[in-house]
Amino acid sequence: MKELQVNVKCPYCKKNIMDEDKTIDGYPSVRVIIQVGNKRGVLHLSSIYGSYNISSEINIPMDELVLFFCPYCDYSLITKNMCDKCSAPMTSFELINGGKVQICSKRGCKKHLIEFSNLTQEISEFYNVYSTSSAPLHKK
Repeated sequence: MKELQVNVKCPYCKKNIMDEDKTIDGYPSVRVIIQVGNKRGVLHLSSIYGSYNISSEINIPMDELVLFFCPYCDYSLITKNMCDKCSAPMTSFELINGGKVQICSKRGCKKHLIEFSNLTQEISEFYNVYSTSSAPLHKK
């Protein structure tokens, strides 16, 4: 099975939120600040598209709504888009090379998607980055 490792940035301050020091699934993780109830902490998400592996400073109960924030500008990453599986708000990250990744903000929901707004340009960039033999597409 092929894995797709994505590199993301904050859609607001545009800073890279990849954490080279904390790997999950063998790749740099996505570092965000989360809030669950009145508790805030750091969450690392797998950067493998479709992986649900995480490392969290705080406990996140199943089916709990999680608020996501940029670790640099502290802007909320929650969007107005609602999950079509569970109706929770979606969380959005920008792909460094163009496009967006969205994940559901409810713990346990597996809804996620990649979007391209400038389809021709962004898919071309995506293809150029991920189709070479040195890119992080590999068989497991």
